[in-house]
Amino acid sequence: MIDLAGDLVNAVIPRKSAFGVGTLISRGVLLICASLAAMLVAAPISQAIVNKEFIKPILKKPVTGTRVNVVADRIIFEDKSKTATATGTVRITYGPYTLVATKVVYNEANGSFKANGSVELREPNGNILQAETAELHNKFKEGFAKYLRALLTNDVTITAEYARRKEGGITVFEHASYTACKGCTTKNGAPLWEITTTQTVHDEKKKNLYLTNPTLRFSGVPVAWLPYASMPDPTVKRRSGFLLPSFNSGGAYGYGIVTPYFLELGPSADLTFRPMWTTQQGPVADVEFRQRLKSGSYNVHGYGVYQLAEADPPGDTDWRGAVTTSGDFKLNGAWDWGWDGTLTSDTKFLDDYDIDDRDLATSKLYLTGLADRSYFSAQALYFRTLSLVEDQSTIPVALPYINSEYTFDQAVLGGELSLDFSAYSLSRDDPDTPFATINHGTDQTRAVANFNWQKQMTTNAGQVITPFAKVRSDLYITNNVPDPLTVSGFRESEATGRVLPSVGVDVRWPFIASYDFGQSIITPVFQAIAATDETDEEKIGNEDAISVNFDNTSLFLHDRFTGQDRYEGGTRANVGLLYSFLGENGGFTRVSLGESFHIAGENSFNLDSGLDGTKSDLVGAIVFQPWDNLGLSYQARVEEDLSSINVQEAFANFTLDRFSGTLGYIYLDNEPSAGRDDTIEQIESDASFRFTEAWSLFGGVKYDLENSEFLNKSAGIAFDCDCMSAKLTYSETNKTDSDEQTDRTLKLSVELRTIGRTGFSAGL
Repeated sequence: MIDLAGDLVNAVIPRKSAFGVGTLISRGVLLICASLAAMLVAAPISQAIVNKEFIKPILKKPVTGTRVNVVADRIIFEDKSKTATATGTVRITYGPYTLVATKVVYNEANGSFKANGSVELREPNGNILQAETAELHNKFKEGFAKYLRALLTNDVTITAEYARRKEGGITVFEHASYTACKGCTTKNGAPLWEITTTQTVHDEKKKNLYLTNPTLRFSGVPVAWLPYASMPDPTVKRRSGFLLPSFNSGGAYGYGIVTPYFLELGPSADLTFRPMWTTQQGPVADVEFRQRLKSGSYNVHGYGVYQLAEADPPGDTDWRGAVTTSGDFKLNGAWDWGWDGTLTSDTKFLDDYDIDDRDLATSKLYLTGLADRSYFSAQALYFRTLSLVEDQSTIPVALPYINSEYTFDQAVLGGELSLDFSAYSLSRDDPDTPFATINHGTDQTRAVANFNWQKQMTTNAGQVITPFAKVRSDLYITNNVPDPLTVSGFRESEATGRVLPSVGVDVRWPFIASYDFGQSIITPVFQAIAATDETDEEKIGNEDAISVNFDNTSLFLHDRFTGQDRYEGGTRANVGLLYSFLGENGGFTRVSLGESFHIAGENSFNLDSGLDGTKSDLVGAIVFQPWDNLGLSYQARVEEDLSSINVQEAFANFTLDRFSGTLGYIYLDNEPSAGRDDTIEQIESDASFRFTEAWSLFGGVKYDLENSEFLNKSAGIAFDCDCMSAKLTYSETNKTDSDEQTDRTLKLSVELRTIGRTGFSAGL
């Protein structure tokens, strides 16, 4: 190795030549990086750049004093012609840059630099720039290169037959191409897609690319062409301009084309206009504003249309629209706040114009705090129905809704003590709901505080014993809770306070056996809980504990209600058996079976909950996964005498070579106390078949066995490789809130990696 900045130079070439070769290398490496990497047809044919996936070339000059090291089989300096020639395997290192060639010639007299024979430059960011020959002149401000090829670290390849660099930062590339395809090629080795130009001009000062005859080619076949286009170079992360269009179709507006335009408003804010030009309703406005601040970011998204024709089903023929907004900000390391909101002019606007198919829009303003041993959340909630079958007057507004929890860092009686608190205040216009068995008033304010204590102990015999205790204190202020014993049918405003203590113990005794083929663990579980009876439940509206969902996962909970508006009282015992087998090959089996016994006191559960009698329903589940490509599960809730099954779910998922799928069955008996008047019995399945490495077929169905009808069906074909993905899907969905019972949709989406995504959606 020859250090051109050291004393060893004198043993090879005169010192005056050392400066020349050193300058050659330092400037030459920088110019190669600046010129070859500047072949930037690597962008979509669009003016807009919105954080696209590009690897920015690193053009920064190494710090002053950085040494240039040259390794070559032979170095010859001719004093008469003032040229230095390095031949063989020439490897030049300058800071983080490495240049490799078979021959490098530097002419000190005219300052020219020539490199040929597999010229390769490795940038510090991992990009590799290759050329057959390169020549630089005029103090490296001008030059040319032949047969360029850039391999970027994001698996993008850029090529050009010829490049010429002019003074002023202008580089001209002849017959250039850009592609993100690496392994996704045609039979003849061509990329699946590429963008080609007859000429690309790069203006480094303006950071622009000017493309002549840009053409998008698939498998070598031109599919899109423009005579001329200009665009930012990949060093520009954000710039105003048009984005790729998309196409839609719907019953309310006919056919539509979306032409998005991105407007940069500075380094931290932007606007995106996505007008949809429709055949039946005229233009549909779509504007989104985004801004990032020091502590967080927010956005506001607005939609609007002045309908030219009456929609089907009939609706407002004039102005319709919606606004969505969200934000998230940090106050410090533990606290953050934000919002997420949706406002609409009418119930079906978002669905009619294929913007959002939600049935319920939840708007909230929140504040959360999280520390090592504490949590706090405060929210203001507004719910807006987007379904025609629901009455907005029955849906409440919650202001505020608070939850917090704190675990004390000091042990109490040798165990862990925690405090949790929950409070809300909600109101609705109409207490009547579609479910007569559920108590809903017009107004309710609730505050619940729980002190929880538990201590886990392990005996010498391996038993895990966990005693626990809980004291609950709550206060309710209610208005217009249903009461059939009064003349009006509703209770007037009243306050209810309660103190509800409970104690219990949980005992588990695992037995473990190890074999050559796996490990077996069987664990009997016994739990006893004593609590005061639930009182005054008829005076309190049930807003958050409607559905019990009693199954194997909730068998050993201290309180089986899903919320805190109901409280499980009385003395009960829960018993069960847990079994696990862990195979050596990674497979496993898990089984659980159990039952709950109400021993004394008042039972808080309704008749159809599975927990209403002295003996509960039996609950059990099994999960069996012998291999990674096969999984089976089943869970059920059955009568204690096995006379009937009230709930059962069975699912299977499997992968067989190129075929994969899932199959499921769900049965839920009617539960009027939870608002489910009808039995639900459904099967659902989805599958996919990959018939090549890139192509696959997929589909899915959900069928209602109770009503003998399909709830939804879908089928499609997909293509996915390293540089492109495309999906064509046809779907049918039964809708209960529309005059049209079946919603049929055809969707096509295409994404070219690093370029962008476009698509088409049509309602049929």
